[in-house]
Amino acid sequence: MESTPNSPLSRRPSFSRRSFLKVFSAAGAAACASAAKPAEAQNTEKQEELMTVLDISKCVGCGECVAACKESNAHKYPTVRKPIPKMFPPRVKVEDWSDKKDVDDRLTPYNWLYIQTAELEHDGEDFELNIPRRCLHCTNPPCANLCPWGAALKEDTGIVRIDEDICLGGAKCRTVCPWHIPQRQSGAGLYLDLLPRFAGNGTMLKCDRCYDKIAEGKEPACITACPEDIQTIGPRSMMIKHAKALAASMNGYIYGLDENGGTNTIYVSPVPFEKINNAIEKGRGRPNLAPVKNSMANEETLTSALIAAPLAGIAAGVLKIFSDARKEKQND
Repeated sequence: MESTPNSPLSRRPSFSRRSFLKVFSAAGAAACASAAKPAEAQNTEKQEELMTVLDISKCVGCGECVAACKESNAHKYPTVRKPIPKMFPPRVKVEDWSDKKDVDDRLTPYNWLYIQTAELEHDGEDFELNIPRRCLHCTNPPCANLCPWGAALKEDTGIVRIDEDICLGGAKCRTVCPWHIPQRQSGAGLYLDLLPRFAGNGTMLKCDRCYDKIAEGKEPACITACPEDIQTIGPRSMMIKHAKALAASMNGYIYGLDENGGTNTIYVSPVPFEKINNAIEKGRGRPNLAPVKNSMANEETLTSALIAAPLAGIAAGVLKIFSDARKEKQND
């Protein structure tokens, strides 16, 4: 649609600091007014969260899950606008993976799942274990609780995802994640139309467990594509029983049930995870398998989350307004 000087399209919000703060104030007032009203109708029946169990004794490292993840989620990958603005202060580095989309031996903004390999000995037997690594989807995720812009969220299904429409790429989610899972792509996202040198630095991306497929009653792409059937997905209580029975059948070990207060991704292995952790390659984009304490049980973290929650809700509303206006402008 073509806009005229007096048409509604010609009066869309401009992406300036003044308009950003003005809309932020208005949204804050609206949010407070809305919070004061009692809910007229609420669905009190909450579904049980979904959990995946991975039997890594069966994984052959074929990479079918990696390829399926990329193909299924390619439409969610960011479009980069170059040249990418340099950040101020200069210590904030640009992270650009747009020319390295084929990298699949670590997590990147374009590779949300990869295979770690561990070669080791246990009880006199040699093992080569392959571990599909991605977001673990914590039951009480620090990324969602502490994102200052409300871009990270946890759904009733147990899926923890990042709303790419309002993420500014500040990487708080990566900092507070015990495994540093989310990855940043600079030069993409809403920040480019706000304050590209000072506010944010791109958009953060990670496994969202194919939330769009889950919403349609389908399995995540990595599960469907696996020829060895190493993953099982189902209601959390049922999957915990399955994981414990599987571990008992191989005199094995479980990872993820207690880590960071519990996750909705459980690994079952015939080898202790301490040994696996010592054998895998670790570093940026290559998460460890060490024991992880519940980060949200820390008093200081809980206080930060309580303070951040209402502000993040307001911020998410504001950024949504700008995101919708940005999309409208791009579609003209």
